[in-house]
Amino acid sequence: MPDMSPSGVKPSVLVVGGGVSGLSVGLALLKSGYGVTLLEQGELGAESSWAGGGILAPLLPWDYPDSFTRLALHSMAQYENWVNDIEALSGVCAELVRSGMHIRGLQQPESALAWCKKQRLAATLDASTVDESIWLPDVAQVRNPYLVAALHEAVLKLGGIIHTHCAAETATTQGNKVTSIDTQHGTFAADRFVLATGAWAGLGLPGLTGVPNVRPIRGQMLLFKLEAGALDTILYQDGLYLIPRRDGHILAGSTVEDVGFDKSTDGATRQRLHAQAAELLPALKPVQPIQHWAGLRPGAPDNIPIIDRHPDFDNLFVNAGHFRYGVTLAPASAELLLDLMEGRTPAIDPRPYSWDEALKRAWPAPRHG
Repeated sequence: MPDMSPSGVKPSVLVVGGGVSGLSVGLALLKSGYGVTLLEQGELGAESSWAGGGILAPLLPWDYPDSFTRLALHSMAQYENWVNDIEALSGVCAELVRSGMHIRGLQQPESALAWCKKQRLAATLDASTVDESIWLPDVAQVRNPYLVAALHEAVLKLGGIIHTHCAAETATTQGNKVTSIDTQHGTFAADRFVLATGAWAGLGLPGLTGVPNVRPIRGQMLLFKLEAGALDTILYQDGLYLIPRRDGHILAGSTVEDVGFDKSTDGATRQRLHAQAAELLPALKPVQPIQHWAGLRPGAPDNIPIIDRHPDFDNLFVNAGHFRYGVTLAPASAELLLDLMEGRTPAIDPRPYSWDEALKRAWPAPRHG
């Protein structure tokens, strides 16, 4: 059971990190009666939460470990209700669209279909295309910046306090507890603390060990503008996806580059992504991208996040390492962390997302491209 103050009020919680992961945890805590203050080193959701595409499903989900897909499927099952609740609280539309996804160029589509059937994920073989694609009709997408804006407003509506451009610098500890976080703008004390610092989670803070095996992985993206309706489903082939927005914008991505905290872009990657995008959708061939950017994902081996109590401090928790799927996993990750903080038995086995399990997972050789 959660600790209670003499007055019966739940503890105060300081959440460090203002991306989708931090905001979703803050929202879950507020709805459960906690007092929440959130610190963000820059603008809310301006890192990987903004940079990604917002596909609400793993790409080629049958290629991931079962421990990852269990969390992903649990999150996908509740996503629409989760977004509806956020929109009702905030008055902001997150633009969730069930656009479906075509996956082309699979070597063994029958095994993928068998996996989908086992997981009760709707899927059919689309023989109308030259190379036979799998059609996943229930895959949805959300417009990341809109979701961040909706979460921001929902947190404020429930009484949460948010400080942007307020980077955590040091932590003050006493025994096995954290007592406060120091920033350039002052010291913030709380009863409990949550680290949801994205690609920076592996760095930790002076006095706080970094989250094991979390490191930044760069992803470069292109944005195109066509007439609305030029593409109405997500397309995926050979590592590249196209995501259509309602207003005719189309996102093309993304690279997976192990280059540290470098968010630069390059012309060769722009050309390659454009060529791949045009192969999937020929209408893009004569159209120049209107934007090219890079973001830093909170990479972790096998895409398995760390959602657990910090091993050194009883009142410090971690929600980090979601790699490519921080938006997809947001509701289930927040639910799991809240269950752990409240001492409840979670709906799914929490062991794969523990600190100890993260220590056992290793990175493969660095990948580029």
